[in-house]
Amino acid sequence: MQGSFVFGRSPMFNLPMGGSFKQQYRAFSVSMMPGQERHDVEKGGKIIMPPSALDQLTRLNIVYPMLFRLTNEPVCRTTHCGVLEFVAEEGRLYLPNWMMRNLFLEEGGLIRLESTSLPIATYSKFRPQQVEFLEITDPKAVLENALRSFACLTENDTILIRYNKKGYELSVLEVKPGNAVSIIECDMNVEFAAPVGYKEPTRQPEPEPEEMMNEDVVDGYDAGFMPFSGSGVRLDGRKGKEKQSSKEKNAPTNLASQRIRGIPNYNYKRGKLTFPKAVNRPKVDEKNATAGKDEDEGEASSFQPFSGSGKQLKPRRNPKK
Repeated sequence: MQGSFVFGRSPMFNLPMGGSFKQQYRAFSVSMMPGQERHDVEKGGKIIMPPSALDQLTRLNIVYPMLFRLTNEPVCRTTHCGVLEFVAEEGRLYLPNWMMRNLFLEEGGLIRLESTSLPIATYSKFRPQQVEFLEITDPKAVLENALRSFACLTENDTILIRYNKKGYELSVLEVKPGNAVSIIECDMNVEFAAPVGYKEPTRQPEPEPEEMMNEDVVDGYDAGFMPFSGSGVRLDGRKGKEKQSSKEKNAPTNLASQRIRGIPNYNYKRGKLTFPKAVNRPKVDEKNATAGKDEDEGEASSFQPFSGSGKQLKPRRNPKK
């Protein structure tokens, strides 16, 4: 998945670069900050610094936008960030929780802060840490909107973005042209890797056509059923002679034993109707088939149409001699 983001310009980019700012502070998560909760800090990549830091940065004529490198020296972990406000207590920094986890920092741990300048981003690649990230309709637009609260990106960091009151973690796999880049006023191509735990859906082979029922066998149909096999009744009440055809004589007496059930559809899905398109005829042995043909030919040869004798309702009288 690819895309490109264009972020707005800042009117303070052309200020001359001054000296370097280096300080050591106690780091705390934003949840430890007195006063109201600062959810805006949690969903971005910027920190809150003390007012004294602003005075020093102003005297040093630091280049804008202000970007900083944060280093946890005991574990050699480094990340980069911007600054949101200068309202923290002296000697303290307030960081988003995801940044504290990336730096392996505990509440009140020492952190080294120094100003830096980063190249403008041209490319970045992210790996979502939850498969649910794929359920977002337009992840590129969601990421573009979330990155407006960030100032820079660092390789191997895991950032947190929020969408629909839910947090999604994204691992930064790669950024160009350096290991850390500024995403302010940039045209950045973005790619997504497969989320952690994602499995490619396996394409199931199409099911073979089910074996259809024989032409003469239908669910609920009796093989021994003979049409028009009932007896007739005369209007005048007389009983007529019952004639039994040869087929009725040869028909099985127990029709229930000849009942053949159809083949159930084991792949039936609720709300879906399937109609058989073809009928597989039963295989017939060649010997039996040839014997059957001979019998049919014998019957056909013995059959003569209109060979019966006629009868009159009223017999003719013998003519007088």
